[in-house]
Amino acid sequence: MRRRLTGLVRKEFAHIFRDPPLIFILIWAFTAAVYAAGTGRAMESTEVATAVYDLSRGPASREFLSHLQRPYFKPVAYLTRESDVEAYLNAGRAAIVVVIPPDFQRNVDGQGQAHIQVLTDGALAMSARLSVAYLAAISARYSVDVLQHRAGAGGSRAVSVPSLDERVRVRFNPNMSSAWFAALLEMLNMGTMVSLLLTAANFVREKERGTLEQLLVSPARPIEIFLAKIVPTVIVVLTLTAVCFLVVLRPAFHVPMRGSVVLFFAVTALYVFAMTSMGIAIALVARTLSQAIMIMILILQPMIFLSGAWNPPEAMSPWMRWLSFASPLRYYIDFAFGVVLKGNSLSMVLGDVLGLTILGSFLFVFSLLWFERSIRTARS
Repeated sequence: MRRRLTGLVRKEFAHIFRDPPLIFILIWAFTAAVYAAGTGRAMESTEVATAVYDLSRGPASREFLSHLQRPYFKPVAYLTRESDVEAYLNAGRAAIVVVIPPDFQRNVDGQGQAHIQVLTDGALAMSARLSVAYLAAISARYSVDVLQHRAGAGGSRAVSVPSLDERVRVRFNPNMSSAWFAALLEMLNMGTMVSLLLTAANFVREKERGTLEQLLVSPARPIEIFLAKIVPTVIVVLTLTAVCFLVVLRPAFHVPMRGSVVLFFAVTALYVFAMTSMGIAIALVARTLSQAIMIMILILQPMIFLSGAWNPPEAMSPWMRWLSFASPLRYYIDFAFGVVLKGNSLSMVLGDVLGLTILGSFLFVFSLLWFERSIRTARS
């Protein structure tokens, strides 16, 4: 059995290494794609095109508007006509317009309440939401400055305005670098995609070329053929994951590995094992490579959405939250972020490992039984 399995594994490796376009795609997925995700996908809103319509034109409005600077805001125009406000938003020349009313200076100097109007482009929902939050923080700080100025106007030496002084301590990502999250998540997603695609593509390609029938009449047992399809993909993905860490994540983004390297790669192997089993199930359904790719897309997109990477499970509807437990990627992402960024030990990620083990075992047994049934049907 060992000799036959070794020969079949060598054959699978030969199929991979004799396909230069495939090798290029594999290298690109774990290097250029991960780097592009880390540098081009920002979680914060910066350089928001901002137009200003100042009807007050006083020192108070100029002081307030002086806070709307880079990197969060990018002033693009100081409007002089009310019609320009709508025109700039409609044309997309500004994502946000700040309108200062004519009585702004009088209300700031007196005891009245000063107001500003903020118009945002709702089509850019994320940018608009974050920009409004930034403006709210700027307005709050400006209000405190105005109160302190009023309190000190009487000539008192010590002015103390009640306020909340928050002391924030950011754990695990002190600089709050979105590149850590984006690049690491992209590597995990690429590992998922390659695990499915590589296994399904090789299997379907053998069906199209007729070489699979030769294996079915060989002395090799179904379990040997099945494992020979899985083992090379596991080795390839583990190798590319290590290369991604050493070549992209560490040098380019300084992503740490705070947990156990052995634990991370052991559970990664378990996850890839589960995904390759799913890839074989896809290949058993598909008759052509294009069908396999379409089925993979139909499975991969909901799996990524239900993983909680972009939308936390707590924010999902109850039925989707329960459905997310059927996504192996959910357990793997929680595990990977816990080990890589937080340095969690096995006892702290045991729930994710057990969930991944249960789903992986189910996928392996299901795909193996289906594969054996297909072989019996073909041989009969």
